[in-house]
Amino acid sequence: MEKLRRIIVDSDASGAQEAARAGLLVMIVDVIDMSTTLESALDAGAAAVLGASPDFTRAPVKVMPEEIGRHAARLAREAGQGIIVVAEPRVGSEEERLARCQKLMKGIESERGLVEAVIPNIGAETAKLADFKDKIVVAVSDTGGVAYDAAFVEQTRVITGTVARTYSQKGIQPALTAVRRARDMFTEQDKGLAIIAASRNSLEDVLAAQFIANLFLQEKI
Repeated sequence: MEKLRRIIVDSDASGAQEAARAGLLVMIVDVIDMSTTLESALDAGAAAVLGASPDFTRAPVKVMPEEIGRHAARLAREAGQGIIVVAEPRVGSEEERLARCQKLMKGIESERGLVEAVIPNIGAETAKLADFKDKIVVAVSDTGGVAYDAAFVEQTRVITGTVARTYSQKGIQPALTAVRRARDMFTEQDKGLAIIAASRNSLEDVLAAQFIANLFLQEKI
């Protein structure tokens, strides 16, 4: 695509923040599990997916999960649907998961959004835990969620992608879906695309981000 002038690969919430600040379309890649969970939610019919930081993060970036909660509630109101929150710990109670995302919940409540379920962030199998049809889904996580949030603070042009098997995709399909999503989302106002590995300490994220970037260099992907 000729208008996609610049593709960069970076990592961490700080990389996401910088890319968003520079006016790039930002793709967050958190293979285990945030972006894989959200891809599976889309497979299962979700209307929109978002990421958010938990209440506490050590990342040296500004995050605003309350604002993402408000945004999710507005999207849900427009769709006439509810919200599903995906959170951690993966093994634990709903109360434990809710305890880590009170800022997000406050934002949702301020816009009178309805949270229909709070479920664990477990990747492809997440789609079996609730009815995702037409729902707005928010994944709260320490890496992908924080990176998404940090970019969203700067501008709302943030998407997700994965290379892992999802609820209904396998092989190279998830990576191709990520490429096509970015191409479909890209506008003349975007100064390029930044593919962000959610954590430089997660080799799977780094390799996945590079793999998706390499697909862009192939013809007619």
